[in-house]
Amino acid sequence: MGVMEDQKNDAVFGSDPHPVDQQQHLAVDIPETAHQISRDSWFQVGFVLTTGINSAYVLGYSGAVMVPLGWVGGVVGLIAATAISLYANVLIAELHEFGGKRHIRYRDLAGFIYGRKAYSLTWLLQYVNLFMINVGYIILAGQALKAIYVLFREDDLMKLPYFIAIAGFACGIFAISIPHLSALRIWLGFSTLFSLIYIVVAVALSLKDGIETPSRDYSIPGSKTSRIFTTIGAAASLVFAFNTGMLPEIQATIREPVVSNMMKALYFQFSIGVLPLYAVAFMGYWAYGNNSSSYLLNSVSGPVWVKTMANIASFLQTVIALHIFASPMYEYLDTKYHIKGSALAAKNLSFRVMVRGGYLTVTTLVAALLPFIGDFMSLTGAISTFPLTFILANHMYLVAKKNKLTSTQKLWHWFNVFFFGCMSVAAAVSALRLIAVDSRTYHVFADL
Repeated sequence: MGVMEDQKNDAVFGSDPHPVDQQQHLAVDIPETAHQISRDSWFQVGFVLTTGINSAYVLGYSGAVMVPLGWVGGVVGLIAATAISLYANVLIAELHEFGGKRHIRYRDLAGFIYGRKAYSLTWLLQYVNLFMINVGYIILAGQALKAIYVLFREDDLMKLPYFIAIAGFACGIFAISIPHLSALRIWLGFSTLFSLIYIVVAVALSLKDGIETPSRDYSIPGSKTSRIFTTIGAAASLVFAFNTGMLPEIQATIREPVVSNMMKALYFQFSIGVLPLYAVAFMGYWAYGNNSSSYLLNSVSGPVWVKTMANIASFLQTVIALHIFASPMYEYLDTKYHIKGSALAAKNLSFRVMVRGGYLTVTTLVAALLPFIGDFMSLTGAISTFPLTFILANHMYLVAKKNKLTSTQKLWHWFNVFFFGCMSVAAAVSALRLIAVDSRTYHVFADL
């Protein structure tokens, strides 16, 4: 089971608090895993990363980011979040082979640098992060299905929780069918196609609506106090937009040389890959102002068949994207219980049905219980994306490279740790307040 085995803990965590310094001369060691590693080109990995940031979540950024921040704050915030996210991900990618060992899991890297307690804490943070992202994906998939339903039916028989349940079932079937991350291959092509469909439709119909309805209100809504909280929440959504919280797991699939190839994938993600996100966020806000919806396809007007096609594409892409963010959990369980060999073997298939099906059942239940997508984006950014991507990345790099950094560089990394630590606390308070307000406004299993 690789690093999970007790007899290998010393190799992973080390008996010395700084074991990495003594192991630089060793050949790169690859830990055991039930999933495939070092199989994918940097281009395929770049598409995996781009799939994450251009998932159906982009349809919510006009409402979740631009409305609370306005034109100046929203534009500057998105560009700044892109730059700092690239920087933080580069730090993590550069540590992938640190100490002569490939760190194919985020928790492995933290444990190797800090020790056992950091391993466990990182494991907890990461899986809370990925679980909440997947809750959001199932909410989005349910919203897409409901949007299709209301295009053809005016009754109120089918509620959002029903569509969330259908979406969860579809995600379960896909999870059982695709054994590991590298097996997505052709599905990444389909994912890109689906993304292009709903992004092009959202941008085109928003442009049409914006031209036909010139009067729009771009003022930031709410009282002075509420604006403070919504601004902080939007900042958490900004960092959520660009970060996966599972970069080492994705980098594990890339071919040698893993660091330079990962840099190519990251530069692809944060250059070409971010353009669709910008287009949807800015065009949606331009067209609808502070009335922008948390699911942009609910705001646009146009031919029914076009909106239907876009919502179907949004639903299907969400199913694929969820599988990417659930893959670290699947890898952990498959490795722990020695699930190897043919994906169609009776033991392996039944294991995926029970374990992955069970995981997605719980995820679907939470999604139906609290279907507040904007609040989940903010809370996820606050309690896990900030710590994992910014605080931990800067501090790990500081510890790992301490003998090679100048005093100015060390001060810079400490500043980042302190600043993003404060942001994380403030954003968590803001997100919990938003959830409390929405919970008073809506009941559980709400039909939003």
